[in-house]
Amino acid sequence: MSKKKIIQNTLDSIIKHHGAPMYVFFILAFLYIAVSIIIRVTSGSHETISIGSSQIPIAAFAGVLSSLSNICLILLTLFFGKWGFYTALITILIQFPVIISVIIMHHNLNNLPGVFGNLLTLVTIIIIYFNNKELDAYQVRVRDQAVTDRLTGLPNRFACSELIEELTKNDERFAVVSIDINGFKSINSSMGFEAGNEVLIEIASRWKAIADTGISGTLDFITRTSGDEFVLIIRNYHSDEDIINTIRQYEAALKNRLTIDNCDFYITASFGYSEYPVDAGRGDSVFAYADAALHEVKRANSGDHILRFTPDLLKIERTIEIEGKIREALEKDTIFFNLQPQFDMDHKLRGFEALARMKDENGENINPGEFIPVAEKVGLIDKVDSAVFRKATSFFGELLEKTGADLTLSINASVRHLMKNSFIDEVRELLESSGISPDKLEIEITESIMIDSADKALKCISELQKMGVKLAIDDFGTGYSSLSYLNSFPANMLKIDKSFIDKMNSTDSSRQYVAAIISIGHIMGFEVISEGVEEDAQLTTLRTIGCDYIQGFLWGRPLSQQEAEELVMQFAGK
Repeated sequence: MSKKKIIQNTLDSIIKHHGAPMYVFFILAFLYIAVSIIIRVTSGSHETISIGSSQIPIAAFAGVLSSLSNICLILLTLFFGKWGFYTALITILIQFPVIISVIIMHHNLNNLPGVFGNLLTLVTIIIIYFNNKELDAYQVRVRDQAVTDRLTGLPNRFACSELIEELTKNDERFAVVSIDINGFKSINSSMGFEAGNEVLIEIASRWKAIADTGISGTLDFITRTSGDEFVLIIRNYHSDEDIINTIRQYEAALKNRLTIDNCDFYITASFGYSEYPVDAGRGDSVFAYADAALHEVKRANSGDHILRFTPDLLKIERTIEIEGKIREALEKDTIFFNLQPQFDMDHKLRGFEALARMKDENGENINPGEFIPVAEKVGLIDKVDSAVFRKATSFFGELLEKTGADLTLSINASVRHLMKNSFIDEVRELLESSGISPDKLEIEITESIMIDSADKALKCISELQKMGVKLAIDDFGTGYSSLSYLNSFPANMLKIDKSFIDKMNSTDSSRQYVAAIISIGHIMGFEVISEGVEEDAQLTTLRTIGCDYIQGFLWGRPLSQQEAEELVMQFAGK
């Protein structure tokens, strides 16, 4: 498409002025030519025709026909703007010398009224043209305001709705992507609305450049619908993979930092999408479904920020269904665990983190990102924790006794579980029944617990420390991190969240941020482990900046009990 910009071309097609169809232009032109020929024939005729009892010269009809031809030119100007005006103008200007030459050469004064008629027509079409031109300019401004977001210059919600309506009317295949900027409210609250607006303008500029240049390989239309919410309409794709690839380009455009008022911002966004007519047969439905996918991907808070709509997202019963599966699994004691290995930087096995797992009635795994939030929401997470604690410590105690390995078992304690009055007694019983030495057990807690109930949390943590149990601060940096909270934690380990590791090598400042966390951890006497290490480049960087341990797919995916035992035996044999 021309460099008039793809977005503007699409907007023009939405808000274009629907004048008379082109066939009317040709009808008027043909009528004018036909009338002009008839005028030429009748104006020189000396014959008469009888109308009633009167004899009327045929030449007398030339004036009537001349007026008819001039009306055709006026209509051309009225209905067809610039092209109609120039056609009429050139036609009249050509007529003047012809008429005047006839008057002079043939002394035919009968054509004199035609000169004045053409002059009047000329004045008329000029007035009409310039009046319409001014009116059109005003209408363009009004239409532009109606379809354009004032802050970013992108098309707005109305333009988005108009395009979707037009595409569905033409039964054209397209995808709607709902986009939300992650953590944008914190920018407004910490830096002010002006800084927030500057961030939105920069994001819009980057995304507009992708859509206008067509580098995604698809036909894109990006709009800002409200606040930090955007909608992307994708056309001219061949598969779902094409849609994903296009969305990834818009996601990648945010990887480079945004600098506003000498402050660097690292922005991410969440994307939910649906497709017409595959997912929905109506325009309003396809938009609503994309929005449902967006809400789900934000709720799940996973590493992948892109999600396609599925019918399950609209079913409130899904939460109830998952709750029922959790209750059934607890009742039948079928909650189980996987063990993800943890290593030091020399690839020596440190131990494992126990991860809760659950299957449905068909034996299919239920995503932890789905059942854990439901368990938290309905107040069952402490029971899930307890089931994993009991089974994991029992297995680990047997494993240590069998292998004699010097390893640590990490287990996650939810806030609800840790706050229970019976938590300390439960841990004591687990240590006694499993035979695990307290220093081989590590309980992971989130820093947010210090916000929820600092006094009770510190009392519980102190009891665990007295028992000799290790403590780890999980998902550091994603909650309410501060040095005062860190200083209050009598912890042994600091776990850096995967989201920081993912971006660590994208910019120098991201790398320095992770290095600063490690440095702070060491200053406060913590060892530091990085979660979600999946690339060799990440491992190299973490070695360089002094990380103590890693956990992630690069060296170890979550393992079954048998696989974990085989891994321990493998390292024991080295």
